[in-house]
Amino acid sequence: MHHHRAEHWIVVKGTALVTNGDQEIMLTESQSTYIPGKIPLELIEVQSGAYLGEDDIVRFEDTYGRAVK
Repeated sequence: MHHHRAEHWIVVKGTALVTNGDQEIMLTESQSTYIPGKIPLELIEVQSGAYLGEDDIVRFEDTYGRAVK
């Protein structure tokens, strides 16, 4: 348990045997597990792939008015 952060673990490549509390789970590529924290926090976005351009995004709904109509 963390008092000052939460963690979201995502397997990018390969396989991981993860212990989360008293639960042991096997995660493979693109699977994840979440470990909650106790207080609000900031997050960091990590992108991966052959192309990371903003024109690769299709927005169906967007709070900031960027969705294509």
